Amino acid sequence: MALAGQPNVGKSTVFNLLTGLSQHVGNWPGKTVERKEGTYSHNGISVDIVDLPGTYSLTANSAEEVIARDHIIKERPDVVVAVIDASSMERNLYLVAELLSLQTPVIVAVNMMDVADQQGLKIEPEVLEAALGVPVVPMTATNNRGIRELVEAVDELTRDEATYEPKRPEIREDHRAVLEELEHLVAAHVPQPYPSDWVSLKLLEGDDEIMRMMEDRLPQETWEQVHEILKEHEDAVLAVASGRYDWVGRMTRAALVRPGVGQITLTERLDRWATHPLWGLLVLAGILGLVFLLTYSLGAPLQGLLETYVIEASARLAASALAGGPSWLTSLIVDGIIGGAGMVVTFIPILIIFFAMMGLLEDVGYMSRAGYVMDRFMHLMGLHGKSFLPLFLGFGCSVPAVMGTRVIDSRAGRLLTTMLVPLVPCTARMVVLAFITPIFFGAAAPLVAWSLVGLNLLVLAVAGVVINRIAFGGERAAFIMELPLYHKPNWQTIGILIWQRSLAFFKRAGTVILVVSVVLWGLSALPTGDIETSFLAGAGRLLAPLGALMGLSWQMMVALLTSFVAKENAIASLGVLYGAGSEAGLAETLPTIMSPAAALSFLVVQMLFIPCVATVVSIFNETKSWRWTLFNVLFLLLVSFGIGILVYQVANVVS
Repeated sequence: MALAGQPNVGKSTVFNLLTGLSQHVGNWPGKTVERKEGTYSHNGISVDIVDLPGTYSLTANSAEEVIARDHIIKERPDVVVAVIDASSMERNLYLVAELLSLQTPVIVAVNMMDVADQQGLKIEPEVLEAALGVPVVPMTATNNRGIRELVEAVDELTRDEATYEPKRPEIREDHRAVLEELEHLVAAHVPQPYPSDWVSLKLLEGDDEIMRMMEDRLPQETWEQVHEILKEHEDAVLAVASGRYDWVGRMTRAALVRPGVGQITLTERLDRWATHPLWGLLVLAGILGLVFLLTYSLGAPLQGLLETYVIEASARLAASALAGGPSWLTSLIVDGIIGGAGMVVTFIPILIIFFAMMGLLEDVGYMSRAGYVMDRFMHLMGLHGKSFLPLFLGFGCSVPAVMGTRVIDSRAGRLLTTMLVPLVPCTARMVVLAFITPIFFGAAAPLVAWSLVGLNLLVLAVAGVVINRIAFGGERAAFIMELPLYHKPNWQTIGILIWQRSLAFFKRAGTVILVVSVVLWGLSALPTGDIETSFLAGAGRLLAPLGALMGLSWQMMVALLTSFVAKENAIASLGVLYGAGSEAGLAETLPTIMSPAAALSFLVVQMLFIPCVATVVSIFNETKSWRWTLFNVLFLLLVSFGIGILVYQVANVVS
């Protein structure tokens, strides 16, 4: 079974209700588009479900549309369930019109019946079923209503126990003869499993992919005839669309009763505030502030408990168990594995709460409004409103921020946003900032701290403009976003989303992050077991000439290198390297070995430096490109050290 539908119709909710946790998430071959598969059983039969990407049509305008139609045509599922939004039935039926033109049987699941009722819309499913000639199932997936009936309808249709006589849309009458002539010319050359009538229709629509396919397969003489027909009827795309809209109009007139004129809906009342140019920004600021507050006020204590009772307890247990063994093995387990990957695992409570809050806002329909009100600001960097949310997430943690770029439609927009996420100062960087600024700047520490945060955001804006212009030719994608109606959240859908994203994070912590943590431990321990004579210290001394340009010792450079595992590692590393023994001891030591100008330079580099290993791994997972991942690392190295040197030299001159 394939699940098809436009975005925001509740398709994911239906998929989650049918499959539960028996689902797999990956990417479509050769694409960055997410692929979701799952199974359920009914009457002793196992049903495999593929959740097709949300798409408004089956024309080759995007990767999602090509994936959806290729899967239906080439994989030939036994049935396609077209999920439509009852409150926007007229617009949703356009995709159904295209699906009926293919050979796979279709069931129409009319979801969000409760939302339609709230809008004053009255839908008669039996009348719609008679008009369409295919099974129609009314549903309210958020309340688990209609799922059993959908399962029964799928079972009956695949057993040939249901009537299936689809009333397909036709092209406008003045172009029917043209379509027949075109099909007569190409039918013998259409490759399997493509239907010849569908291919002919796509040629009239000017579908680029089908045009290329048929040009390669048709004899030169036949292609010239086809090309001549298409040139003579360049308006044919209007005839095709007009035929579908006439068909949609007949279906809705038969089965839909609209409310009286002048009725104001709940969505309209809420959107007067949520999408207002001024009040919308204040609403957004309030909601995101609340998300931030709840995430860290609830997550930080849980993170502390996890660190104390799980990570530190595990480290003590491991150290005790290995007391009689070699010291290098104890250090590997305690410092490399538990201290490295374990530290990353402590972020799980914060991530779970954050995923839950974002999932809730997305499920009720608010996230589209957030993108809408921020669109004008994001356009300054060649991005659009959808990029705002991932960037905002970066203030908490860059890992979910990078994962959040999936909401952006265009690949260029996703890549650009991903490259900019590490420039948003995360909480771990802020920890270093909060520790060092009072030591060197006293009462001016808050002003210095906020100035450095402002510097990050300024660099982010400039970098966005530069990267967009150089890498993407200054491309500005049109911002077309549907504002779905507000509706009640589905807690199962939110729960599965939290599970999937948390599991993905655990897998990274247990694989790549673990390996990198062990490698960095090895560099800090080998060859003598003393960090001051280790390979990592050797690398720090090699960087000493670069550090001298910023007034930084090799120990400070090593602290920057160790922050690659976790940004707060910089403080711990300085404590070890300078033998401070405690944070208080380090606070007394640092002013004696470096100037305020050097401290400012160190903070600038730390705020702009390459992100932690977890973020780098996330960037690779999302971009599926070592080239872009390495570009991000090298770009941030160049920017951080370049600005750090500039700040130190200027600060020295001024002082």
